[in-house]
Amino acid sequence: MSSFKSRRDMFHIPEGITYLDGNSLGPMPKAAEERARSAIAEEWGPMLITGWNKAGWMNLPARLGDRIGRLIGAPEGSTVVGDTLSIKVYQAVASALELRPGRKIVLSDNGNFPSDLYMADGLLKSLGQGHELKVVDPEAVAANITDQVAAVMLTQVDYRTGRVHDMKAITEKTHDAGAIMIWDLAHSAGALPVDLAACKADIAVGCTYKYLNGGPGAPAFIYVRPDLVDQVRPALSGWLGHAAPFAFDLDYRPGDGISRMRVGTPPVLQMAVLDTALDAFDDVEMTDIRKQSIRLSEQFISEVEASCKDVELASPRDPEARGSQVSFRFHEGYAAMQALIARGVIGDFRAPDIMRFGFCPLYNTEEDVSRAAGALAEIIATGEWDKPEFRARKAVT
Repeated sequence: MSSFKSRRDMFHIPEGITYLDGNSLGPMPKAAEERARSAIAEEWGPMLITGWNKAGWMNLPARLGDRIGRLIGAPEGSTVVGDTLSIKVYQAVASALELRPGRKIVLSDNGNFPSDLYMADGLLKSLGQGHELKVVDPEAVAANITDQVAAVMLTQVDYRTGRVHDMKAITEKTHDAGAIMIWDLAHSAGALPVDLAACKADIAVGCTYKYLNGGPGAPAFIYVRPDLVDQVRPALSGWLGHAAPFAFDLDYRPGDGISRMRVGTPPVLQMAVLDTALDAFDDVEMTDIRKQSIRLSEQFISEVEASCKDVELASPRDPEARGSQVSFRFHEGYAAMQALIARGVIGDFRAPDIMRFGFCPLYNTEEDVSRAAGALAEIIATGEWDKPEFRARKAVT
């Protein structure tokens, strides 16, 4: 615990705020401001375009990919950072379909993040080849993996409830059916141990602004299994995925290995901040983060249920079956969450009635948990949530 208490000092947590929304946007690392300043004032300013070589900007996607790879069980050289998560989902699904010609089904579940479903659906409609996006309940995924499925595309941790898919078992079943397995690790990376190599996942994607604390708009990452990557044709054949970008060939030739999954120019300033944010994970084992996140979430469930009878646990009761978040249902969940935020306890809301609370041991403490549970109990017991200002829906919930 002493190491986690010292890690908290690495983050800017505003005075009087209890922050339980790192599963949506991680807090700012204190070093981020100086790193952004130096990238602007000491690199971009004096170096101008020579910064691509002198400051190592061009290699940032690969270097950051390896730093993230350590947290998700990916071998060195198998992960690259850049673009948005939606772009990476598109790449993953398009590549999977080409690897399994003749198969027409992309299987997912209704606990997947909707954006992933939107991207897959849009791709399939653009192809116009009779593909189907089949969406089932999370519990029904395994039973629907057949030899008609080209790819199974799942978010490991359900963004609403925190329910965790069994990555190893589903990947094995997918491979037994001859399909490609795609995992979205947006709610996993930096929150719980992941071992892509051990479970032989084919492709994985994820964002870096949640538990990895890269900041709003931080770039996404993509992993492709090393023995598979050179068979993958990038559907988005961007300049920086070319084998020789500065040869300026008119024809596209994919780069070797994971470099072919690069698309656009890397967002250097955002990557500089992400690089600093990842320092918080140095010398920390994901198994230790997982153990403490379970302690915090179990404490939260216990305290909320002991003092607040009008809410219902939406997350799995078994801590091993949920990610690093706890969700409760309340019939006026949006208003209750706004009342909590007004008290300085920040979580978030997901329609239709879910209040979400994320737990990150790098900066969350037992005191945070007790304050949040106590505030929630008071707000619901007194009806404090029942005010017009708390009912008024904001653009971001």
